[in-house]
This record gives sequence, C-alpha cells and structure tokens, in this order.
Amino acid sequence: MPATRSRTHLRARSQGPTLRELAVQALSSVEHGYDLLAPKFDHTSYRTPDAVLDATARALKGLGPFANGLDLCCGTGAGTRVLREVCADETVGVDFSAGMLAEAAASGPDGRERPDGGERPALSWVRGDAHALPFGRGVFDLAVSFGAHGHFLPEERPRLFAQVRAVLRPGGLFAFPLAAPPRPGTRAYWSLLGFDSAMRVRNAVWRPPFVMYYRTWPLADVRRELRAAGFGVTLHPLPELGLRPDGSPRCRLVVGTRLPD
Repeated sequence: MPATRSRTHLRARSQGPTLRELAVQALSSVEHGYDLLAPKFDHTSYRTPDAVLDATARALKGLGPFANGLDLCCGTGAGTRVLREVCADETVGVDFSAGMLAEAAASGPDGRERPDGGERPALSWVRGDAHALPFGRGVFDLAVSFGAHGHFLPEERPRLFAQVRAVLRPGGLFAFPLAAPPRPGTRAYWSLLGFDSAMRVRNAVWRPPFVMYYRTWPLADVRRELRAAGFGVTLHPLPELGLRPDGSPRCRLVVGTRLPD
C-alpha cells in the first residue's frame, strides 16, 4: 500500500467511532443508534464505498433519462451523489435518523454546478420512515437504496416494495446494488453468519431490538417479491466490482421497473 494511502486509511480509522461508542450504538434502537453514530459514520466501513456508487451511476446512465430521484434510507447522503449525476431535476434523501440527516445536510454538496459545467439538480433532505414514505403517489422517476437492506426483515419487504412503488411514476425504476453471497466455508461466509447469529441472540435478550442482518436478502426471494409488488425485474452486472471464480459478477444492480396498475 502506498504511504499516502496508508496514512489516509489510518487517519480515517482514528476519526471513526471507538469500541465503546459502537457498543453503545449496538445496545440502542436502530434510530437512536444511528443518531449516535452519525457524526463518525463516514469514517466507518458501513458507508457505501465510492466504487459501488460509481458503478451504480454508470449503469443507471444507460437506463434514463430521469427527472426526480429518491435516495431511500439515505444516511449521511453518500448515495445522493449518484442521483445528482443521473437526475435532471430534484434529488431527495429520506431517512428516519435525525442525526444522519443533520450530517447529510452539513456535509452534502453545495450549489448546483456540475464539474462539467452543467447544472446540478436541487437537493433536499426529508425525515421519514421507509415503511410509510411521506410523499405523494407518482412523485419520482428513480429510487435508489444503498446499504439499508439489512434493516428490513424478510416479512417487511412486501410493504417496503409497495411503498417504493407508490411513490414512483409508471415506468419509474427502483435500483439497488446486491452483492453475491460469499461461498459456504469461506472466511466471509463465517464472518457474516457469525454476525447475524450474534445479532439474533442480542435481539432475543435485549430491548429495544437493533435490526441489522447481512444474510436476509437472497436474490431469488427479492426478485419474486418485487414482481409480486408490481415491478418488472432486470439484473445488471457491475463488472467494475469484480468477478467470482466462476465468472459471475460479485455484485449486480437489481432494477425494478414500476409496471402499470
């Protein structure tokens, strides 16, 4: 690793949350936990990597044009950069954590000028619950979500997908990257299995619950439930993020197209 990159990496780690702060967050509710973590969230591994955002933006540029865009569960706003690249009009970030939204508003991009000299779309932040989105019907052409899947239990997905469909115009897209699961027996497999198992034990003995799991969004189930909610589903490989040994992509962009009623 080059020296400059190493120093940057160490500096980011030093600015991140301490083990004690992470423990306090883990014993809180989801909303309060993210309020606590918000000031240091962008210095954790939980923030969506720029490589994923860049690959998503590339894929979406071939699927537009789009006018208004929604970043669902936007957190500190990293994903809104994708919408501001591909949407011509308004970009909205929605999240239920006031702390995360405050960080997004404080650190989000200012002004409306693109690097290429064009005009950026307007940007706004809204506090709201993804289970009951605070928008009218058919407001957006594109909805994206990054890194929030684990906060929704499998039984909550149909309601979530119905909410997203309601705020999209006919033909609008709901897009999110979905990584291929690690192969059984690998270090990543045991790591995610261990995390989910520990979280289930934590939620069985401690209140309030903290819902965050890594293995609850299998592609086959997600595709089936999107279709049941009224979406046509296509998959778009994100080759920039690498290939598995069998040549399949490590990550795909799942794209649900809102079908007519």
